Amino acid sequence: MKTITTDELQKRVEAGEELNIIDVREDDEVATGMIPGAKHIPLGEMEERVGELDAQKEYYMICRSGRRSEMAGGILETSDIDATNVEGGMLAWNGETIA
Repeated sequence: MKTITTDELQKRVEAGEELNIIDVREDDEVATGMIPGAKHIPLGEMEERVGELDAQKEYYMICRSGRRSEMAGGILETSDIDATNVEGGMLAWNGETIA
C-alpha cells in the first residue's frame, strides 16, 4: 500500500487540492477534531460501506496512529479502490482540524 506523511498531506490540503480523506477512527475520537473535508467511516463499518466510495478516485486513509487506517486501506484495495495510508495518523497531524 502506498503511504504519505502527514506533512505531505498537509501541504496538499493547504494548497486547496481536492482530496478524498477518510478518517477511520471511532466517534469519540473524531469528536476531538478531523481534517477539514475528511469523511468519517469507522474501521468497523468499512467493509459494509465500501460501496459508498468511487473506485475511480484515490483515498487517503487516516486514524490515530496509522495502524487502523492501514487495515482500512487493505479493505479498499481488495475492492480495487486506490488507497494511501497516512503515516503517523492524527498524532502526527499539525494542520487545521474541525470539530
